[in-house]
Amino acid sequence: MVTFIPDEDLMLQVREGEGETLAVLFDRYQAPLFNFYAKLTGDRAASEDLVQEVFLRILKYRRTYRPGTPFRPWMYQIARNARFDHARKQHADAEYSEAMAPVVKFPDGAQQSQEAALLHRALLQLPEEKREILILSRFQELKYEEVARLLGCEVGAVKVRVHRALQELRLLFQGLAGGPNGKQENSKGPKTLFAGGAGNEM
Repeated sequence: MVTFIPDEDLMLQVREGEGETLAVLFDRYQAPLFNFYAKLTGDRAASEDLVQEVFLRILKYRRTYRPGTPFRPWMYQIARNARFDHARKQHADAEYSEAMAPVVKFPDGAQQSQEAALLHRALLQLPEEKREILILSRFQELKYEEVARLLGCEVGAVKVRVHRALQELRLLFQGLAGGPNGKQENSKGPKTLFAGGAGNEM
């Protein structure tokens, strides 16, 4: 029955001291949070540690959750803060790992593995602020209104930033796919990413 309980109701139970309810939220968001961190950092081990840190912080700061607050944006704010704290402690640049390739899902096809690898490489070449807004809006499927609330800006500004970040990501992807001449030979990139995002229309 817990699968039908909204996130917000579960978080209210956690807020009131029912710590076992946190396990339900962990089951729901462990994978999305890992994907968020993996795409943002390219570091699998750090991503796993950060997921654990998020839920420790949710438990620690449970009393700051206000009834009526959408859970996902509240959780991702905690996730961003945990990432900032981690980045201050470790400044080493993360290298792309082939083990990260399964995180991004593409339709079956001969180019699936290659496109996944190229997309990860292109994402990691973006400035972090552009990478983050794409991950939130395209991969984590937050609505523009939620991203705007999370980043403290207007919805219109989010749309512009996402559009510009997608343009830059597309150029990086095409450059990587086209080889030393920078010419795209076979693929223009994952259409589901570059054409638009779930729940967000340009």
